[in-house]
Amino acid sequence: MDLASHGAEAPVDVLIEGGRVSAIGSGLRASPGGWVVDASGRWLVPGLWDQHVHMTQWATTAARLDLSGTPDAQAVLDRVAAHLHSLATESITLVGYGYRSGGWPRPVSTADLDAVCGRRAVVLVAGDGHNGWLSSAAQRLFGVEPRDGAFDETDWFPLWAQLAALVGSPEEVTHGLDAVMTQASVKGVVGIVDMEFDDATGTWPGRFEAGLDRLRVRTSVYAEGLEGVFAAGLRTGDVLVGTGGLATMGPFKIITDGSLGTRTAHTHEPYSPSGAGDAAYPNGKQNVSRAELTELLEAATAHGLEAAVHTIGDAAAQIALDAVAASGARGSIEHAQLMTRAGIERMAGLGLRASVQPAHLLDDRDLTGAIWPGREDRCFMLRTMLDLGVQLALGSDAPVARLDPWLAMAAAVHRTADEREPWVPQEQLTAAEALGASVDGRGTVAVGDVADLALLDADPLAGETPAESAAVLRGMRVKATLVAGRLTHLDL
Repeated sequence: MDLASHGAEAPVDVLIEGGRVSAIGSGLRASPGGWVVDASGRWLVPGLWDQHVHMTQWATTAARLDLSGTPDAQAVLDRVAAHLHSLATESITLVGYGYRSGGWPRPVSTADLDAVCGRRAVVLVAGDGHNGWLSSAAQRLFGVEPRDGAFDETDWFPLWAQLAALVGSPEEVTHGLDAVMTQASVKGVVGIVDMEFDDATGTWPGRFEAGLDRLRVRTSVYAEGLEGVFAAGLRTGDVLVGTGGLATMGPFKIITDGSLGTRTAHTHEPYSPSGAGDAAYPNGKQNVSRAELTELLEAATAHGLEAAVHTIGDAAAQIALDAVAASGARGSIEHAQLMTRAGIERMAGLGLRASVQPAHLLDDRDLTGAIWPGREDRCFMLRTMLDLGVQLALGSDAPVARLDPWLAMAAAVHRTADEREPWVPQEQLTAAEALGASVDGRGTVAVGDVADLALLDADPLAGETPAESAAVLRGMRVKATLVAGRLTHLDL
């Protein structure tokens, strides 16, 4: 295979054999029966990873009513009413996705939703995935105690996990997965870490057997599934049988607090009183106590599992770091949205990665100023993390943001997506640093590497300013993607 490798002084050939890079140099020739891709004038980089995806939810989002951009509850109700009026049947459950209620003046109401949908089962999912607004009929369908208001955090996540089975046939889910895996390959993505709530270790082998094999997958497990993983003897990094070596056991995932958009992220300082917050939780919610978290991390660590600990608020981060230190756990802090410098220094000392989603800062900028005033400079501290020795791993948290590593990199580099000045520009990354945090710890393409590669149409490090670099990244076109030497995308 004749590919141009970025970083070389002159164009070079890259030979791939047995799923690995076997040679790099000039004048290489493919073996008899091999094939050649003419990549003259293009750049070859290690394949991209998304380190945080809810894959089933992402795959089914396209079939859901889009509620993004709604400024208040009434706008959501109006959109639901218009959609229900357009449907030919009343027999299906309507699912909407994308509202963000953190800055709304009043909380959502089941009675208000019932007034619009009547006896219809309607499930509306927040854009950050941390709460759901259900009609009375939907609550009965789920078999939960009726309430007049949103379900959030530990009350909501088990319901969210059931949505795909509730509203879509297995064939529809498979079709959705095929579509989003294709989209990921077009972006140069070769692997994901799946943080879905379902039994991912049991689900993915069947998906690979069904031909959904264009990406490498690391599967996570939540507390409810730990005993099954322990019994199976699966450790982080173990290959899942039936996946051709492309799917492996990933981390133990645990959600310790909530989110900014639901006003449930656990913070040291209370939220601003403006907006529809829960008066009983002025500092957000801690879903897992320090003692329980320590116990779970100890068990996971003893059985060979890395940890992926969700923390959004600074108080939750402190509790998480205490538990990691006490348990000896290894792995990542997921999101690390609101931090202190001391907390980041502890992360570095504990050897923890920061699995972060830069595109979230584009969505959370205005809301942060409204409900976390005075804390903006401690949000998404990407530069500080890198400078203090914390390894960064970028992702999307799809469907919260698009599964698009180029969007994530551009957000990390420029920290704005409109005409405004960058948000907290001292925390910007360079394009090289953002790309380096998107390739699963790999450096430049080298002999012996697994042939998970992305061929780019332009130099990803071009641009003299953050704005120019971000424009290059956002507009990047991937001409070919390979997983273990197999083409999963080609556009030449």
